[in-house]
Amino acid sequence: MPARNLEAVIAATREVGDMAMARWRGEGQAIDVWHKSHDNPVSDVDLAVDARLKAVLGAMVPEAGWLSEETADNADRLSRRAMWCVDPIDGTRDFIRGRPGWAVSVALVVDGAPELGVLYAPALDELWVAQRGRGATLNGEALRASRRTRFDGARVPADSLPRIDRDLVMVTKPNSIALRIALVADDRADLVATLRWGFEWDVAAAALIAAEAGATVTDAFGAPLAFNTPRAQAFGVIACAPGIHAAVVARLHDRAVALAS
Repeated sequence: MPARNLEAVIAATREVGDMAMARWRGEGQAIDVWHKSHDNPVSDVDLAVDARLKAVLGAMVPEAGWLSEETADNADRLSRRAMWCVDPIDGTRDFIRGRPGWAVSVALVVDGAPELGVLYAPALDELWVAQRGRGATLNGEALRASRRTRFDGARVPADSLPRIDRDLVMVTKPNSIALRIALVADDRADLVATLRWGFEWDVAAAALIAAEAGATVTDAFGAPLAFNTPRAQAFGVIACAPGIHAAVVARLHDRAVALAS
């Protein structure tokens, strides 16, 4: 993707992020909130951001398919080499509670892998950008992910830790999974790991940012993530320092066994 198009994607992401910021409850602006399903909130701001991004990004790369949390999926995307993968507001719970841990997440997926990722957290004044093979930046500064090699004592974004993980160290946890992964890219955390089905739009941009910063990013089994898949889901995600990846996979296995027993 030409640099001029990257700048246009950044501008579009900034625009909608600032639009959401103007409605953020932390600024005293009322928003309409309802639940799509149990414990799955959405707001009118999510939908407004989604509509604006679809219009702007769709005009930018007309041949690309579209996958977004707030748009009904269309299998037509599976026939496209390129696909926009978008979460209009990742971390909606923090957004509606007036907390800063939310972000706009935009990725361009080409041939099943993120080619470009932009993550904008206006409440934190953080703009994360990555291009495949060209590194990742935070507010224009090059990122270098955690290089930790010892699992014991690794930093993980969490509100609490189960007994099996009490050899880890908690750091601040934003509601946005994309921002948690980005913390690994910026060496503010050593690992992020989930043991549940997650959607591609949650992680596409952040996965590229972390990988381009030098982190290892896989599913919960340690296999590479795939994008623009029929289900648009993967079982779990790991983003961590390369030196502890095997230990993270093993710990997730142990945790799964403990949960099943």
